[in-house]
Amino acid sequence: MKANRVSRIATKSALLALALGLAGLVDAAEKIVIKGSDTLGAKMVPQLAEEFKAIKSKEGVEVIFEIAAEGSSTGIAAVIDGTADLGMSSRESKSTEQSKALLKGIKLDPIEVAKDGIAIVVNEANPMDEISAREVEKIFTGEVESWSSINGESGGISIYTRNTSSGTYAVFQQMALRKRDYATSSQKMAGNEQIASEVAKNANGIGYVGLAYLGTPGIKTLPVDGVTPEKPSYPFARPLYLYHDGNKELRPIVQEFVDFCLDPRGQKIVTDVHFISVL
Repeated sequence: MKANRVSRIATKSALLALALGLAGLVDAAEKIVIKGSDTLGAKMVPQLAEEFKAIKSKEGVEVIFEIAAEGSSTGIAAVIDGTADLGMSSRESKSTEQSKALLKGIKLDPIEVAKDGIAIVVNEANPMDEISAREVEKIFTGEVESWSSINGESGGISIYTRNTSSGTYAVFQQMALRKRDYATSSQKMAGNEQIASEVAKNANGIGYVGLAYLGTPGIKTLPVDGVTPEKPSYPFARPLYLYHDGNKELRPIVQEFVDFCLDPRGQKIVTDVHFISVL
C-alpha cells in the first residue's frame, strides 16, 4: 500500500512538472503581429513566416505569427496604434499618416522587402494581346465603357478594382489614372484573388492584380505599351514595404524575421511567389 501511495505521488509530481514545463514553453513562445496589405499578406508574408518558424523551431525557439491582410491603410494604422510589430504596405505612407504618427511619437519607417508590378488582366477570351497606358486610363476612369472602341468586340466593360483601404487602389490611381477618379461603375474587391476570380468568370472583365496572381486560370495578362509587368521598366511597378516605428528598436525576434526576409533565403520565397527580389 505504501509503495502504491509513493508511486501515485511520484506520478502526480511528474505530471505537475510536465504541465509546468509545457506552460513554460507556451510562455517562452515568441509572437510577431503583422497587419496590412493583401498584396503582401495573402501569399508572400505567410510563406516567409512559415519558413522562418521552421528555421527557429530547429533552434528550439517557437514563433507564433498573427497575420491580418486587410489593406495597406490598416497596416500603417496598426503601427501608429501600436497593435502590430510590422505594417505591410504596397504604397508609401501618406503625409496625413505621418503627421498622425508624429503626434504619438512614432516615426513611420519603411523597409522595402520586394517589388511588384500591378498587372492588367482580362478574361482569357478577350482578343487583345496588349494594351496602351492611355487605354488603361480611359477604361478605369470610365471614359470608355464599351470594348468596341478598344478591341472591336461588342459588350460593356466590367471593371474590377481593389477597395479604398488598399494601397494598390491608391497607387494604381496615381500611376495609371493620373490621379483621376475611378469609374463609378467599377466594382471594388477585397483582394487580388477576388479580382482575378471575377475577371476569369466574366468575358468582358478587366482588373489589376499583383504578380503573384498571374497564374490564375481563366485570365491573361496584357503587357502595357509592350512591356510585361515583371520588367523594371514596367510603367505600373512599385515597391512593397514593411513599416515599423523607427523611434524604437525592433524586438530581437522581429529584427531576425526582417533580416530573414531580406537575405537570400527570404528573397527566394519572394521570387517563388512571383514578386521581384530587392537583392
